[in-house]
Amino acid sequence: MDIVRGSPTRWMETVMAPSGPERLRFDPKTPNAGRMADYFVGGKDNFAADRKTAEEALAIAPDLPAISREGRGFLRRAVRFLVEAGIRQFVDIGCGLPTRGGVHEILHTIAPDARMAYVDNDPMVVVHAQALLADDRLATVIEADARDPEEILSRLRLGGVIDLDRPVAILLFSVLTDFPDDDVAMRITSGLREAIAPGSYMAISHAVSDLCPEKTARLAALYQDRGSITGPRRANLRTRAEVELLFGEMKLVEPGVVYVPRWRPDAAVLRAPDSVWVVGGIGHKEWIDCAGNDRSFPRSPVS
Repeated sequence: MDIVRGSPTRWMETVMAPSGPERLRFDPKTPNAGRMADYFVGGKDNFAADRKTAEEALAIAPDLPAISREGRGFLRRAVRFLVEAGIRQFVDIGCGLPTRGGVHEILHTIAPDARMAYVDNDPMVVVHAQALLADDRLATVIEADARDPEEILSRLRLGGVIDLDRPVAILLFSVLTDFPDDDVAMRITSGLREAIAPGSYMAISHAVSDLCPEKTARLAALYQDRGSITGPRRANLRTRAEVELLFGEMKLVEPGVVYVPRWRPDAAVLRAPDSVWVVGGIGHKEWIDCAGNDRSFPRSPVS
């Protein structure tokens, strides 16, 4: 991905793509999970191959659009919680196409002073995001691969928008599902949580196999067969317990890792417990003083 370097006065510069994992080549003939997700919610930033595979997925799981909407609801509530906790720096990794209701729009409404970095390895996503945020002085777009957290962190440090010496929120919404190898997923989260400052947070959402294993196994096979997900083949999605392990030593914010409609809902949960097979949670990297006390709360906004 290209990087749009920003400063408080925002200037843009395109640099070489990362030298870690092989750069994703733009290929409209290979279905892309992010563009398929765009199709599920009625978007137009997708191609024939994306739509064909998306329709195959919908034949297996007709509830995918509803699942996507629930995921967006979790994103909104999670960002709102993080703002209320005093966080004013956000890094959305594997962001996909920033559309209506994206993190930047939520922040513009509730925390216009917040700084934002979008990270993705899809060149189409990067170009789209750069155009969308060209006039936003507090945002940057980075082309980098989630499998290379060191590269992401390096580019964030160079960019000038995000200060990694201060608390930040790392957002990993749906992206870890793209990495079937548990060692890779754990390396991503551990590399990020070890580098971020005390007082920071990490939010994760992840489709799981616990509730409807036959359905999710068929979806996993489809995405891998069509090349949307690569790497060592996996028979099914992770379980809720396996997702919880990705937070490591971080302290989970209540109510922990739960099915997303049940994570701090704005109103009564109307959906049946087995109708949304995506879990979400937020981990907190505590700020422990010399006496062993957590000094993370209360906190004023961190910008």
